[in-house]
Amino acid sequence: MTEPHTQSRCGFVALLGAPNAGKSTLVNRMVGAKVAIVSPKVQTTRSRVTGILVEGTAQAVFLDLPGVFAPKRRLDRAMVAAAWRGVEEAEQRWLVVDAARSDADETALILDGLKSRNLKADIVLNKTDLIDPPKLLTLAQFYANSGLAGEVFMVSAETGDGCERLKAHLISKLPPGPFLYPEDDISDLPARLLAAEVTREQIYRQLHQELPYASAVETEKFEDRPDGSARIEQTIYVAREGQRKIVIGAGGERIKKIGESARIELTKLLDRKVHLFLHVKVQEKWDEKRDFYKAWGLEYEV
Repeated sequence: MTEPHTQSRCGFVALLGAPNAGKSTLVNRMVGAKVAIVSPKVQTTRSRVTGILVEGTAQAVFLDLPGVFAPKRRLDRAMVAAAWRGVEEAEQRWLVVDAARSDADETALILDGLKSRNLKADIVLNKTDLIDPPKLLTLAQFYANSGLAGEVFMVSAETGDGCERLKAHLISKLPPGPFLYPEDDISDLPARLLAAEVTREQIYRQLHQELPYASAVETEKFEDRPDGSARIEQTIYVAREGQRKIVIGAGGERIKKIGESARIELTKLLDRKVHLFLHVKVQEKWDEKRDFYKAWGLEYEV
């Protein structure tokens, strides 16, 4: 905890939305650094990732929540429950909508959830660079008339268009109070979990449709070495032997490329040399493993 600032303001803003609406990209844009993994695939965010923005005497704490969708398995239920828990805890809420694609069913589910909880949210229409202006205005009017919207913002988290206005609005609405985190922190994600998330991002990016969501990454060891570097050992869990072969690739080429890309990314994020060692293990029901839920900050019994 830092010492209270004179006239300081601080508060939480929860980002709610359908899977792949661009919440993680928006958080990274607001914070000005990478604190959440980004993938073109849906349901990338599993845990509640916190990004921290300091602007003058104001500190905004972003909760990048899992996407809300109709859950089918334990992990799905835990992710959706975590999303709604974060929404209820935050002073401000943003409903992030992918303006360029039709996610009407998922968005309707979220609007119903807000209504049942008697909550309102600012609407952030994202990816506006990918939609024609007339369609964008129609969409904005729809949400403005929903009765659940505070204000409607049009942004592109990818290009940054409209993001400064959104940031200014957020800062102006923060309640008075001391900072909750040191001024130079940009995330409260533990190093072990950050390392696992970076490797998981590379799996998503490199395997495309071959291995959608049948994998998890666990950081088994994270050791500080005398020379200032870090030795990281991780296990990639998959459900079937065929999936293990996909991750490893012919002659071990795929796992080598995943490791190289993850190591480069971690070196940048941790600002130190990283020695990364990856292992692949078949565990049929890894998504029932309690340790994963604890590490991700998810409730197991949901």
